[in-house]
Amino acid sequence: MTETTQMARLGAVRPTAEIVAARLKRRHNAERRFRAVGLGAVLLALGFLGVLLFTIVGNGITAFVQTYVRVDVTFDATLLGIEGDTNPDVLASANYPAVIKQSLYRAFPEVKSRGEQRQLGAMVSSGADIDLRKMLVADPSLLGQTRSLWLLADDDIDMAVKGHIPRKPGVSGNRLSDNELHWLSELESRGAIKTRFNTLLWTSGDSREPELAGLWGAVVGSIYSLVITLLVSFPLGVATSVYLEEFAPKNRWTDLIEVNINNLAAVPSVVFGLLGLAVFLNIFGMPRSAPLVGGLVLALICLPTIIIAARAAMKAVPPSIREAAAGLGASKLQVVTDHVLPLSMPGILTGTILGMAHALGETAPLLMIGMVAFIVDIPATPLDPSAVLPVQVYLWADSPERAFVERTSAAIMVLLMFLALMNLSAILLRKKFERRW
Repeated sequence: MTETTQMARLGAVRPTAEIVAARLKRRHNAERRFRAVGLGAVLLALGFLGVLLFTIVGNGITAFVQTYVRVDVTFDATLLGIEGDTNPDVLASANYPAVIKQSLYRAFPEVKSRGEQRQLGAMVSSGADIDLRKMLVADPSLLGQTRSLWLLADDDIDMAVKGHIPRKPGVSGNRLSDNELHWLSELESRGAIKTRFNTLLWTSGDSREPELAGLWGAVVGSIYSLVITLLVSFPLGVATSVYLEEFAPKNRWTDLIEVNINNLAAVPSVVFGLLGLAVFLNIFGMPRSAPLVGGLVLALICLPTIIIAARAAMKAVPPSIREAAAGLGASKLQVVTDHVLPLSMPGILTGTILGMAHALGETAPLLMIGMVAFIVDIPATPLDPSAVLPVQVYLWADSPERAFVERTSAAIMVLLMFLALMNLSAILLRKKFERRW
């Protein structure tokens, strides 16, 4: 081989090596860019989530405390309109708001005009008389006595104390008059204003007055609805998945059923609400706004998820388990009930909990069946009218009062806590009982 030929071959090799190196460099650069874009997307999503959680917690954390005003209350029989009668029915119907207003007038004797007295009386919640009624009915000996009591403050006073509305006259957003600001400052200087844990938020139902509104009615309604959802959807979903996976023949009809089940999982939830309105309310005549109907509608939403999760869990059981059981003489039903179902139960429970967590956050189908009604009482049974947490959030978010903003955020926090607990329980179940084959 001549020297000229060798040099030509070496010259051909060098450009090829340079081309390969350049291509590798471009591929590595593209990989780094892709990883950077992916990391940026994750960080952006976490940033949006952080802003959302910070906003919700910032607006709602103050709803867990409530402002109270200390007032020296005299249980005057004349003002109460009972003339010394201690009959429980008479005490329950006495004029307690008059007693509260008269106690406030004594605290500020300089207030003389009717307009100023009306403003002064409005500093205490319209529901503060409930505590006085309970006290006097429980202990009639208080009649004629004077007690220093902490009464629930009005929502505007509560917002001013918490700093949600400005306390300077003439500033935009200030809902208090100059007199109310002066009285509030005077009460604070006397030590007659304080905040304490808001027990009403956890013990009462909805109310038109923000300071009296609570979540307990919606929590009880949500619990009733979820219990009914579980009782209906779990056995139906597991039975359907067992039949389709273990017993049903493989033909075009079962294929059609499987396709429709998968499609139902993607149907908008409002469609299930329309179905519940047409079937459960109009045809069967079930009570409107009841957790019973809400649970049945949510069960329809959960069914496709449970069926798909249960079938996936049963498919994960190795065929050798079935073959070994059949080889020992077990029938088809015994194979399923004694071996396949117990081994696939962790996956089934995980899918059920996730499906119910998804149903807990649904609002649209419940609005369609009338659960948007204003319900004050705590439901005693699943047949009583009730709200649920997502609908309660919707109702409070639509209210104009500033105090309902923090109540809305607090309700969202409670709802997120329920969802987090349900998802955490699903993860723990899978971790504890999952088997790898």
